[in-house]
Formats: sequence, structure tokens, C-alpha cells
Amino acid sequence: MTKRAEGKTVAILATDGFEEVELTSPKEALENAGAKTVIVSLKHGEIEANQHRKHGIKVAVDKTLDEVKADDFDAILIPGGLFNPDALRTEQKALDFTSAFFEQKKPVFSICHGPQVLISANLVNGRKVTGFKSIQQDLKNAGGIVSDEKVVVDEGLVTSRNPDDLGAFNDKIVEELCEGRHEGQRKSVAA
Repeated sequence: MTKRAEGKTVAILATDGFEEVELTSPKEALENAGAKTVIVSLKHGEIEANQHRKHGIKVAVDKTLDEVKADDFDAILIPGGLFNPDALRTEQKALDFTSAFFEQKKPVFSICHGPQVLISANLVNGRKVTGFKSIQQDLKNAGGIVSDEKVVVDEGLVTSRNPDDLGAFNDKIVEELCEGRHEGQRKSVAA
């Protein structure tokens, strides 16, 4: 029996301080659907998770941003956490990598504080989004159309608020990955 996401590859963009369950749960959902996942980070070695404010597991980095391009993947996942998006949003390579998925009309998945990367890359203007309660005003200030819902889908862009939303988030990311490219994604980079 074939799995519905077989043959698809998803970049998981993360660095130290990602919220553990926001990486592990979607990764598991994607892999259970047949997709391959690749941990992409700023440096080789391992990155360390947080479980809220405590240290969590360490995850091996598969590739660095210097070794990948969006062409190599079918979608990107940006987990949240307090420190992960904050570090990524100051790295131009991370912003360019993320923007390339929008340019190529590929699905983009982000949860909790993860959409801060999208804000810094100027990718939320005019898009329907959500995020952790404390960044919802930031999303609005960046031009996003914000809803306080479990999961918001806007033509391949899938965002959620927090770990409580992972069930709905995981279902939608698998669905959007299987649907493939979305014409509406390009409007983010054109804005």
C-alpha cells in the first residue's frame, strides 16, 4: 500500500531552542504519510530542543543552509519555540531559503512562534495566518490577516498557534503537501 506523501521531501528549518513537540510531532505525521524529512539548520552537529522552558532532546542536523536550496524540497516546516525563530529570523540565508518556497509556490508550514521567520522575510502581507497569541499583533502589523484558530490555511501556507493545535496542524500539512504547488504562494513575495 502506497502512502499518500510518498516521494515528497520536507525541509524542517530549525536551530537550538525549537519547541520539541512542534518539530517531532509534525515530523512523525509527515513520515507516517510517507514523506522524507530533512533537518536543515545553521550549523552541523546537533540542535537542542526546549520543552517550554526546560532543555529537551538533541536532534541531528542533516544539512546546513549552505548545503541546500528550496529546489531540493517539496515543502518547508518551521517549528516554533521562543529561541528558534528568533535566531533564524536574523539569518539572511534562512529568510532567503524560506522565501524561495513561496516563489516556487510550494507549501510552507509554521507553528507557534515560527511565523516570526515569515514576518522577517516579509511574507505575511495579505495572507491569512495565525500564530502564538503573543505574536498575533506582530503578524497583523506585518499585514497578515490574523485569525485565532487552531489552524489557518491560505493556498499552501499552513499556520497554527501552539502545541495544543498539533492534531489539526499535522492533518493539514500532510493534506497541503499532497496537493503540491499553490499559485497563491507567489503573492507573498510579490507584495
